[in-house]
Amino acid sequence: MRVDKYLNTVNITKRRAISEDMCKSGVVSINGVVAKASKEVKIGDKITIKFLDKDISYEVLAIPTTKSIPKQAQAEYVRQI
Repeated sequence: MRVDKYLNTVNITKRRAISEDMCKSGVVSINGVVAKASKEVKIGDKITIKFLDKDISYEVLAIPTTKSIPKQAQAEYVRQI
């Protein structure tokens, strides 16, 4: 699954366009490498998002098979580090 779609599906961003813009800006990295929006996410990857005041890292636990997941099911797919 693409990183921009993954961020949207697991409810880290509200819209895919936002996560796509974040990737274009260079604030999203996978395993320490700045990622394009089309970069594929695999189980075990570490996604880091750099905000102005802090960095937030997530570990990919599972890849969703549906277009969206309930907010309370987020812990099954991603874990904040």
